[in-house]
Amino acid sequence: MVTRAAAIERSDRRVPQGRGGVVHPVFWIAAIALALTLVARLPLDGPTATSIATLVFVLGGMPHGAYDIALLLRATRLGRRGLAFAVGGYIAIAGAMAGAWIAAPLIALVLFIAVASVHFGEDWTMLDEPVLKVAAGTAIIAAPAIGHPADVARLFVAMAGSEGGETVARAMIAVAPVALLVTAVGITVAWRDGARGWAAATAIAFLALIVAPPVAGFALFFVFLHSPRHLEGARVALDGVSRRWWLATGAIMSSLAIGGWLLFAASLSRFLTPDITAQAFQLLATVAVPHLLFSRWIERRLAQRDRSTNDYQERPTS
Repeated sequence: MVTRAAAIERSDRRVPQGRGGVVHPVFWIAAIALALTLVARLPLDGPTATSIATLVFVLGGMPHGAYDIALLLRATRLGRRGLAFAVGGYIAIAGAMAGAWIAAPLIALVLFIAVASVHFGEDWTMLDEPVLKVAAGTAIIAAPAIGHPADVARLFVAMAGSEGGETVARAMIAVAPVALLVTAVGITVAWRDGARGWAAATAIAFLALIVAPPVAGFALFFVFLHSPRHLEGARVALDGVSRRWWLATGAIMSSLAIGGWLLFAASLSRFLTPDITAQAFQLLATVAVPHLLFSRWIERRLAQRDRSTNDYQERPTS
Protein backbone atom coordinates (compact mmCIF):
# COMPACT_ATOMS: atom_id res chain seq x y z
CA MET A 1 0.00 0.00 0.00
CA VAL A 2 1.23 3.49 -0.85
CA THR A 3 1.88 5.53 2.27
CA ARG A 4 0.54 9.04 2.70
CA ALA A 5 4.07 10.45 2.63
CA ALA A 6 4.81 8.64 -0.64
CA ALA A 7 1.57 9.87 -2.18
CA ILE A 8 2.35 13.46 -1.18
CA GLU A 9 5.91 13.11 -2.47
CA ARG A 10 4.65 11.81 -5.82
CA SER A 11 2.19 14.69 -6.04
CA ASP A 12 4.91 17.21 -5.20
CA ARG A 13 7.16 15.79 -7.92
CA ARG A 14 4.54 16.78 -10.48
CA VAL A 15 4.32 20.40 -9.38
CA PRO A 16 7.36 21.71 -11.33
CA GLN A 17 5.93 20.09 -14.43
CA GLY A 18 2.73 22.09 -14.13
CA ARG A 19 4.29 25.53 -13.63
CA GLY A 20 6.71 25.33 -16.46
CA GLY A 21 8.43 22.17 -17.47
CA VAL A 22 11.59 20.16 -17.51
CA VAL A 23 14.52 21.85 -19.26
CA HIS A 24 17.17 19.20 -19.71
CA PRO A 25 20.75 20.53 -19.84
CA VAL A 26 21.12 19.04 -23.32
CA PHE A 27 18.66 21.67 -24.58
CA TRP A 28 21.12 24.45 -23.85
CA ILE A 29 23.92 22.52 -25.57
CA ALA A 30 21.76 21.93 -28.65
CA ALA A 31 20.58 25.56 -28.69
CA ILE A 32 24.14 26.88 -28.49
CA ALA A 33 25.24 24.48 -31.25
CA LEU A 34 22.36 25.62 -33.48
CA ALA A 35 23.13 29.29 -32.78
CA LEU A 36 26.83 28.84 -33.62
CA THR A 37 25.89 27.03 -36.82
CA LEU A 38 23.61 29.90 -37.83
CA VAL A 39 26.25 32.51 -37.00
CA ALA A 40 28.78 30.59 -39.07
CA ARG A 41 26.27 30.60 -41.93
CA LEU A 42 26.53 26.85 -42.45
CA PRO A 43 23.86 25.54 -44.87
CA LEU A 44 21.23 24.06 -42.55
CA ASP A 45 18.62 24.01 -45.31
CA GLY A 46 20.61 21.77 -47.68
CA PRO A 47 19.63 18.14 -48.37
CA THR A 48 22.23 16.64 -46.01
CA ALA A 49 21.49 18.99 -43.11
CA THR A 50 17.74 18.54 -43.57
CA SER A 51 18.10 14.75 -43.59
CA ILE A 52 20.15 14.89 -40.38
CA ALA A 53 17.59 17.16 -38.68
CA THR A 54 14.83 14.81 -39.85
CA LEU A 55 16.63 11.83 -38.35
CA VAL A 56 17.12 13.75 -35.09
CA PHE A 57 13.46 14.65 -34.65
CA VAL A 58 12.25 11.15 -35.54
CA LEU A 59 14.70 9.16 -33.40
CA GLY A 60 14.79 11.73 -30.61
CA GLY A 61 11.10 12.56 -30.53
CA MET A 62 9.39 9.20 -30.95
CA PRO A 63 10.31 7.78 -27.50
CA HIS A 64 8.20 10.33 -25.60
CA GLY A 65 5.07 8.54 -26.79
CA ALA A 66 6.49 5.06 -26.29
CA TYR A 67 5.11 4.60 -22.79
CA ASP A 68 1.41 5.06 -23.51
CA ILE A 69 0.53 1.39 -23.05
CA ALA A 70 2.64 1.10 -19.89
CA LEU A 71 0.97 4.22 -18.49
CA LEU A 72 -2.41 2.78 -19.43
CA LEU A 73 -1.64 -0.35 -17.44
CA ARG A 74 -0.51 1.74 -14.47
CA ALA A 75 -3.62 3.93 -14.60
CA THR A 76 -6.18 1.15 -15.06
CA ARG A 77 -6.80 -2.46 -14.09
CA LEU A 78 -7.04 -4.12 -17.47
CA GLY A 79 -7.13 -7.86 -17.89
CA ARG A 80 -5.74 -9.60 -20.93
CA ARG A 81 -8.88 -8.96 -22.94
CA GLY A 82 -9.00 -5.31 -21.95
CA LEU A 83 -5.32 -4.85 -22.71
CA ALA A 84 -5.71 -6.49 -26.12
CA PHE A 85 -8.68 -4.22 -26.83
CA ALA A 86 -6.71 -1.12 -25.82
CA VAL A 87 -3.65 -2.06 -27.89
CA GLY A 88 -5.89 -2.95 -30.82
CA GLY A 89 -7.63 0.40 -30.53
CA TYR A 90 -4.30 2.22 -30.43
CA ILE A 91 -3.11 0.43 -33.57
CA ALA A 92 -6.46 0.95 -35.32
CA ILE A 93 -6.36 4.71 -34.71
CA ALA A 94 -2.80 4.91 -35.99
CA GLY A 95 -3.76 2.76 -38.98
CA ALA A 96 -6.69 5.03 -39.79
CA MET A 97 -4.42 8.07 -39.71
CA ALA A 98 -1.88 6.32 -41.94
CA GLY A 99 -4.68 5.44 -44.35
CA ALA A 100 -5.77 9.07 -44.41
CA TRP A 101 -2.40 10.03 -45.91
CA ILE A 102 -3.38 7.81 -48.84
CA ALA A 103 -7.10 8.52 -49.17
CA ALA A 104 -7.35 12.18 -48.11
CA PRO A 105 -3.90 13.68 -47.49
CA LEU A 106 -5.08 17.29 -47.31
CA ILE A 107 -7.60 16.41 -44.61
CA ALA A 108 -4.88 14.41 -42.84
CA LEU A 109 -2.61 17.47 -42.90
CA VAL A 110 -5.29 19.70 -41.37
CA LEU A 111 -6.04 17.04 -38.75
CA PHE A 112 -2.34 16.73 -37.95
CA ILE A 113 -2.02 20.47 -37.39
CA ALA A 114 -5.11 20.46 -35.16
CA VAL A 115 -3.86 17.51 -33.10
CA ALA A 116 -0.35 18.98 -32.83
CA SER A 117 -1.77 22.32 -31.69
CA VAL A 118 -3.77 20.64 -28.93
CA HIS A 119 -0.87 18.40 -27.89
CA PHE A 120 1.75 21.16 -27.85
CA GLY A 121 -0.75 23.37 -26.04
CA GLU A 122 -0.77 20.91 -23.14
CA ASP A 123 2.68 22.22 -22.18
CA TRP A 124 1.16 25.64 -21.42
CA THR A 125 -0.37 24.80 -18.06
CA MET A 126 0.08 28.39 -16.89
CA LEU A 127 -2.68 29.39 -19.33
CA ASP A 128 -6.14 28.67 -17.95
CA GLU A 129 -8.30 28.90 -21.07
CA PRO A 130 -8.22 25.87 -23.41
CA VAL A 131 -8.47 28.19 -26.44
CA LEU A 132 -5.31 30.00 -25.32
CA LYS A 133 -3.49 26.69 -24.86
CA VAL A 134 -4.39 25.64 -28.40
CA ALA A 135 -3.29 29.05 -29.71
CA ALA A 136 0.09 28.65 -28.02
CA GLY A 137 0.38 25.14 -29.45
CA THR A 138 -0.48 26.44 -32.91
CA ALA A 139 2.39 28.92 -32.64
CA ILE A 140 4.84 26.00 -32.88
CA ILE A 141 3.66 25.44 -36.44
CA ALA A 142 2.96 29.07 -37.29
CA ALA A 143 6.41 30.37 -36.27
CA PRO A 144 8.34 28.55 -39.04
CA ALA A 145 5.70 29.67 -41.55
CA ILE A 146 6.57 33.30 -40.74
CA GLY A 147 10.33 32.92 -41.04
CA HIS A 148 10.40 30.49 -43.98
CA PRO A 149 7.04 30.61 -45.78
CA ALA A 150 8.31 29.03 -49.00
CA ASP A 151 9.96 26.09 -47.22
CA VAL A 152 6.88 25.39 -45.07
CA ALA A 153 4.63 25.66 -48.13
CA ARG A 154 6.78 23.12 -50.02
CA LEU A 155 6.67 20.76 -47.06
CA PHE A 156 2.90 21.05 -46.71
CA VAL A 157 2.39 20.57 -50.46
CA ALA A 158 4.50 17.39 -50.31
CA MET A 159 2.50 16.11 -47.33
CA ALA A 160 -0.90 17.02 -48.81
CA GLY A 161 -0.04 15.89 -52.32
CA SER A 162 -1.66 19.02 -53.78
CA GLU A 163 -1.48 22.79 -53.86
CA GLY A 164 -3.95 22.76 -50.97
CA GLY A 165 -0.89 22.44 -48.75
CA GLU A 166 0.14 25.94 -49.76
CA THR A 167 -3.24 27.25 -48.66
CA VAL A 168 -2.72 25.62 -45.27
CA ALA A 169 0.69 27.27 -45.02
CA ARG A 170 -0.85 30.69 -45.74
CA ALA A 171 -3.46 30.01 -43.06
CA MET A 172 -0.65 29.39 -40.58
CA ILE A 173 0.87 32.76 -41.46
CA ALA A 174 -2.53 34.42 -40.97
CA VAL A 175 -2.97 33.06 -37.44
CA ALA A 176 0.67 33.55 -36.45
CA PRO A 177 0.36 37.06 -34.90
CA VAL A 178 -2.36 36.00 -32.46
CA ALA A 179 -0.69 32.66 -31.71
CA LEU A 180 2.67 34.27 -31.00
CA LEU A 181 1.03 36.94 -28.83
CA VAL A 182 -0.56 34.23 -26.69
CA THR A 183 2.83 32.51 -26.55
CA ALA A 184 4.46 35.70 -25.29
CA VAL A 185 1.82 35.99 -22.57
CA GLY A 186 2.41 32.39 -21.50
CA ILE A 187 6.17 32.87 -21.35
CA THR A 188 5.71 36.05 -19.29
CA VAL A 189 3.39 34.28 -16.84
CA ALA A 190 5.82 31.37 -16.50
CA TRP A 191 8.70 33.78 -15.84
CA ARG A 192 6.67 35.69 -13.27
CA ASP A 193 5.68 32.47 -11.49
CA GLY A 194 9.28 31.37 -11.14
CA ALA A 195 9.66 28.92 -14.06
CA ARG A 196 12.36 31.13 -15.54
CA GLY A 197 14.48 28.36 -17.01
CA TRP A 198 11.51 26.99 -18.92
CA ALA A 199 10.39 30.48 -20.00
CA ALA A 200 13.87 31.35 -21.33
CA ALA A 201 14.23 28.00 -23.09
CA THR A 202 10.81 28.34 -24.69
CA ALA A 203 11.58 31.86 -25.91
CA ILE A 204 14.84 30.60 -27.44
CA ALA A 205 13.04 27.66 -29.05
CA PHE A 206 10.49 29.99 -30.65
CA LEU A 207 13.23 32.27 -31.92
CA ALA A 208 14.90 29.23 -33.47
CA LEU A 209 11.60 28.18 -35.07
CA ILE A 210 11.41 31.56 -36.78
CA VAL A 211 15.07 32.10 -37.67
CA ALA A 212 16.44 28.61 -38.35
CA PRO A 213 15.33 26.42 -41.26
CA PRO A 214 12.00 24.76 -40.34
CA VAL A 215 13.24 21.20 -39.78
CA ALA A 216 16.24 22.28 -37.69
CA GLY A 217 14.14 24.64 -35.56
CA PHE A 218 11.48 21.98 -35.05
CA ALA A 219 14.08 19.39 -34.07
CA LEU A 220 15.41 21.70 -31.35
CA PHE A 221 11.95 22.30 -29.91
CA PHE A 222 10.52 18.79 -30.30
CA VAL A 223 13.48 16.69 -29.22
CA PHE A 224 15.20 18.88 -26.65
CA LEU A 225 12.35 20.83 -25.01
CA HIS A 226 8.95 19.20 -25.61
CA SER A 227 9.89 15.52 -25.41
CA PRO A 228 11.92 15.66 -22.16
CA ARG A 229 8.96 17.27 -20.39
CA HIS A 230 6.67 14.39 -21.32
CA LEU A 231 9.33 11.77 -20.72
CA GLU A 232 9.79 13.12 -17.20
CA GLY A 233 6.03 13.02 -16.64
CA ALA A 234 5.95 9.39 -17.75
CA ARG A 235 8.97 8.57 -15.57
CA VAL A 236 7.23 10.01 -12.52
CA ALA A 237 3.99 8.16 -13.28
CA LEU A 238 5.92 4.90 -13.78
CA ASP A 239 7.93 5.39 -10.60
CA GLY A 240 9.72 2.23 -9.57
CA VAL A 241 10.59 0.73 -12.97
CA SER A 242 14.22 -0.15 -13.62
CA ARG A 243 16.43 1.88 -15.92
CA ARG A 244 16.89 -1.17 -18.15
CA TRP A 245 13.12 -1.62 -18.51
CA TRP A 246 12.70 2.09 -19.19
CA LEU A 247 15.30 2.18 -21.97
CA ALA A 248 14.18 -1.12 -23.49
CA THR A 249 10.53 -0.06 -23.62
CA GLY A 250 11.36 3.25 -25.26
CA ALA A 251 13.61 1.61 -27.84
CA ILE A 252 11.25 -1.27 -28.66
CA MET A 253 8.06 0.77 -28.98
CA SER A 254 9.79 3.49 -31.02
CA SER A 255 11.33 0.86 -33.30
CA LEU A 256 7.95 -0.79 -33.83
CA ALA A 257 6.37 2.53 -34.79
CA ILE A 258 9.16 3.48 -37.20
CA GLY A 259 9.39 -0.05 -38.61
CA GLY A 260 5.64 -0.19 -39.11
CA TRP A 261 5.70 3.07 -41.06
CA LEU A 262 8.64 1.94 -43.21
CA LEU A 263 6.76 -1.24 -44.11
CA PHE A 264 3.61 0.76 -44.84
CA ALA A 265 5.50 3.30 -46.96
CA ALA A 266 7.38 0.62 -48.89
CA SER A 267 4.15 -1.23 -49.68
CA LEU A 268 2.30 1.88 -50.84
CA SER A 269 5.16 4.06 -52.06
CA ARG A 270 3.34 5.07 -55.25
CA PHE A 271 0.65 6.78 -53.15
CA LEU A 272 3.02 8.65 -50.83
CA THR A 273 5.38 11.55 -51.32
CA PRO A 274 9.00 10.61 -52.07
CA ASP A 275 10.09 13.48 -49.79
CA ILE A 276 11.63 11.75 -46.75
CA THR A 277 11.14 14.74 -44.45
CA ALA A 278 7.47 15.02 -45.43
CA GLN A 279 7.08 11.29 -44.75
CA ALA A 280 8.74 11.74 -41.35
CA PHE A 281 6.11 14.33 -40.44
CA GLN A 282 3.40 11.99 -41.74
CA LEU A 283 4.77 9.29 -39.43
CA LEU A 284 4.73 11.77 -36.57
CA ALA A 285 1.10 12.58 -37.33
CA THR A 286 0.19 8.91 -37.53
CA VAL A 287 1.35 8.22 -33.98
CA ALA A 288 0.36 11.64 -32.62
CA VAL A 289 -3.39 11.04 -32.92
CA PRO A 290 -3.57 7.88 -30.74
CA HIS A 291 -0.91 9.35 -28.43
CA LEU A 292 -3.03 12.43 -27.80
CA LEU A 293 -6.24 10.46 -27.24
CA PHE A 294 -4.63 7.92 -24.92
CA SER A 295 -2.46 10.42 -23.03
CA ARG A 296 -5.44 12.62 -22.17
CA TRP A 297 -7.40 9.61 -20.93
CA ILE A 298 -4.41 8.33 -18.97
CA GLU A 299 -3.85 11.73 -17.34
CA ARG A 300 -7.45 11.80 -16.14
CA ARG A 301 -7.20 8.27 -14.74
CA LEU A 302 -3.90 8.99 -12.98
CA ALA A 303 -5.33 12.17 -11.48
CA GLN A 304 -8.38 10.26 -10.23
CA ARG A 305 -6.14 7.57 -8.78
CA ASP A 306 -3.97 10.10 -6.96
CA ARG A 307 -7.00 11.89 -5.53
CA SER A 308 -8.44 8.59 -4.33
CA THR A 309 -5.10 7.62 -2.76
CA ASN A 310 -4.76 10.95 -0.99
CA ASP A 311 -8.36 10.85 0.25
CA TYR A 312 -7.86 7.35 1.58
CA GLN A 313 -4.61 8.21 3.34
CA GLU A 314 -6.13 11.31 4.94
CA ARG A 315 -9.05 9.44 6.50
CA PRO A 316 -8.80 9.51 10.30
CA THR A 317 -7.95 6.15 11.82
CA SER A 318 -10.08 4.86 14.64
